[in-house]
Amino acid sequence: MAMFPPFPDAPDTRAPRYALYYLPEPGSPLAEFGARWLGRDCATGEMLAQPGVPGLAPETLADITASARNYGFHATLKAPFHLKAGQTEDSLRDAMRARAASLEAFDVGLALRDLGGFLALMMAPSDHRMTELAAVCVREFEPFRAALADRDLERRRKANLSSQQDTLLQRWGYPYVMEEFRFHMTLSKRLSDGPDRAAVIAALESLTAEVTARPARIDAISLVKQDSRDAPFVLVERFLFAG
Repeated sequence: MAMFPPFPDAPDTRAPRYALYYLPEPGSPLAEFGARWLGRDCATGEMLAQPGVPGLAPETLADITASARNYGFHATLKAPFHLKAGQTEDSLRDAMRARAASLEAFDVGLALRDLGGFLALMMAPSDHRMTELAAVCVREFEPFRAALADRDLERRRKANLSSQQDTLLQRWGYPYVMEEFRFHMTLSKRLSDGPDRAAVIAALESLTAEVTARPARIDAISLVKQDSRDAPFVLVERFLFAG
């Protein structure tokens, strides 16, 4: 197994965490769908009433979407990280603004899919431009990322990572990057077969029909922030592409 030297700075795990997301344009049908389904708008922090799902109690839907609600309706481009010593939120924002100005917008198709038991919107078909955008975000903003704390490293390794995924975890702080990247906008926790899963799928098939009928516009990268580990992620700034 390949090994990488540790960074000299250990993160303060009480400090805020940041992540780079794809967030649909606020107010767009896709953004509105995701915020309503999860019960929280990541762009504003506002809590929202979730839709009724036939055959499913409201508290069950709240539980099924709790983890996704904390992160917000998004696709991860660079996974949550603490800032490296010497870096600031302002310097990260400046770098993201400059990089976004060099990128061009594009469209991708979306469809409701199962990802290891999780329900999510995923690309249909796959598009190399999104994979390349995610790789750019992982690679070019790496100088801002503090090394993972030991507890986070061990937590990730509990997911039965492959050798390649473990190598990526050590190098980039997250196992599902580069060739392991899968664009997805999570809509539920992992669900076992049964009536709850069937009810959620039936509801999502209806609710996503309109937003998946047209391509999603990939026209910005977004910086989000979590003030503490028990706080939700909230949008800091959305950086529009120039083209």
